[in-house]
Amino acid sequence: MAITQTHTTLAAILCVLCLTGCVQAVPPDLLLALETIDQDLIALRAPEAAPEEYGQFVRQWVSLKARVELDDDLIRWPWEASDLENELRWLYIAGERTVSKLHERQASQHRATQATVARLEAQLHAMTSRIGSIDGRILLGERVVHTDLLVKQARSFFEQKDFQRAMQAAEKADHALQVQTALLNQELGRYADESRIAHWQTLARQTIEWSRIHQSTAIVVSKADRELTLYKSGRKVLAYTVRLGFNGMLEKRVQGDGATPEGRYRVTDKRGHGQTQFYRALALDYPNAEDRRRFNYAKKSGRISPIKGIGGQIEIHGADNEQLAQTLGCVMLDNSNMAALYEGVSVGTPVTIVGALTRENAVALTLSELARRRDEI
Repeated sequence: MAITQTHTTLAAILCVLCLTGCVQAVPPDLLLALETIDQDLIALRAPEAAPEEYGQFVRQWVSLKARVELDDDLIRWPWEASDLENELRWLYIAGERTVSKLHERQASQHRATQATVARLEAQLHAMTSRIGSIDGRILLGERVVHTDLLVKQARSFFEQKDFQRAMQAAEKADHALQVQTALLNQELGRYADESRIAHWQTLARQTIEWSRIHQSTAIVVSKADRELTLYKSGRKVLAYTVRLGFNGMLEKRVQGDGATPEGRYRVTDKRGHGQTQFYRALALDYPNAEDRRRFNYAKKSGRISPIKGIGGQIEIHGADNEQLAQTLGCVMLDNSNMAALYEGVSVGTPVTIVGALTRENAVALTLSELARRRDEI
């Protein structure tokens, strides 16, 4: 009887000791911490960002979890060593190190991508806000729309923390902006060419001097300034804002290109009501001999298609309605200004159309601003 009681007492003591001192083979909080590490690695796109480290982590984690499941019912004394727990803790340390490294890398990518996208947005805004003032929108066509979509894609990917795809879209947008800037310089770079500007200034001075010598009227049109100035006896008597063809800033090359021609012309006819589709018009002698010489040379050199024509019917005119508010290559004034100009000139009046009269013209300033923004990259 005494022996039985002793056994019972010993069993009870062992049970209490087990409940108070024994532990599970693997601490649950360690498993939870590893699960969290795994989730963090997925959130940080470790399979793409650190494939080798993530692959090693997953293989070890899967293997150790399988062993945990087999040893799930085992318990041990606190002073007993556990190889499984040690391996799990080493895996946790390795996983935590990878998470930390990816956090740092992601933060760096975040800063770099954010700066790149912000720069492209600013550059695109500068491009779109300025090209309208120099008639560049039609010249660039759908390129601006395409670039805008690429920049928006880059911003969207950035906000999704997909920095790789954001940078890919940004690189495409950057290339597109470079192409557009190069095209603008190719077509409009002459507005920043000092020798060309000096030539235009000479043409304008000669026209004004002709007006002074002959005590007559003369007209000078600056395309960059969009301004028509009337001189009488060499003195400026009025200046009006004008609109140009839809590609007015370009050099006139062929019929239908929408460009406003540059050169020395004369008023060949004054057209009033019933003689023109516009309010009133001053017909010019485009194409003159110089225009034809340039056109024929360009054809022979292959810069102009042999089937293209030189065009004609260039006028300084007003407009009757909104449908005629966009000229095709002429110089357009508001009707009230056209009325005053019409009365102030006669057939034979010289008209000199130039690209620009100063180096600080709107086109040159725009090209300079776009170049400056690229240099800041």
